[in-house]
Amino acid sequence: MPRKEGQKLKLLTLLEILARETDESHPLSVPRMVELLKERGIDAERKSVYDDIQTINEMPNSPFEIVQQRGRGGGYYMEDTPFELAELKLLVDAVYASKFITARKSRILIEKLGRFTSRYRQEELDRKVLVSGRVKSQDERILYSVDTLHRAITAGQQVQFKYCDWDLQKHMVPRHGGQLYRVSPWVLVWESGNYYLIAYTEGRLKHYRVDKMQRVEALPDTRREGAEAYANFDVNAYTQQMFGMFNGPLKKVTMRCENRFAGAMIDRFGTGPALVACADGDHFLISVDIQVSPRFFGWVAGFGAGVEIVSPPSVRAEMKRTLDTLEDLYR
Repeated sequence: MPRKEGQKLKLLTLLEILARETDESHPLSVPRMVELLKERGIDAERKSVYDDIQTINEMPNSPFEIVQQRGRGGGYYMEDTPFELAELKLLVDAVYASKFITARKSRILIEKLGRFTSRYRQEELDRKVLVSGRVKSQDERILYSVDTLHRAITAGQQVQFKYCDWDLQKHMVPRHGGQLYRVSPWVLVWESGNYYLIAYTEGRLKHYRVDKMQRVEALPDTRREGAEAYANFDVNAYTQQMFGMFNGPLKKVTMRCENRFAGAMIDRFGTGPALVACADGDHFLISVDIQVSPRFFGWVAGFGAGVEIVSPPSVRAEMKRTLDTLEDLYR
């Protein structure tokens, strides 16, 4: 029997049909698969499709499983796909939460993620696009900056860039008249929807917001510095100590909190710090390392009288000065 046109692609095309056109709620009959193959320019007999399904299921270490659903309206569907729907939803939510990914690029990424499931399930991901109202970046170059930084980190090279701030006309203006920053990159951190580069420069580790970095370039003939500093660096502790990624002097701060804020403290500082019950039964004490900044005082103020800075006296006094200044402002 002569080989029919397109037979070399039949198995791959059948896999694509099963992946995109079927799930447990939408099985396909073999006659319908034959029709879909023909629409794609591939002639096939029913028996050969049955054989192909068996071949797929018998492949050693196959990532796919084709399940037969018996009874009226039954057929075959692909049970195992690269991602479960719940996993894809998590990835889609991560794309939405990323301020540095533009709205246009978000749509493109979500469309690509949707190809890893059936077209019916993809509709659930598409509907989520309509509820996204988050602030998004307008500059897609950040994706290429992230890629450049990853490659430089892998290669152990230094990088250079211009670091910018927003002006009142909503333009990014380079700091220090466009001076090039040259640093040794060590790790990228995703915090509060933004990417930050942790890099060694001027004898210590510092962080830079990637969406404020322009003209990022790796320096091939350089060697990264700061290995010893990074070896003793705890990324998680670093991000927990800061509020809004604002730097400040590192101090051990003790706070007296109402019991109802136990969850808020665990959410912010994790389960490591002890929550020590107070004698009144209504409060607890928590002591944590904080990089003290105005953002920290604003965070504490957000709890009203429910959270009080107890020590050290210098931080407590600074909190009072902050509140006094605000009182004068709004008097």
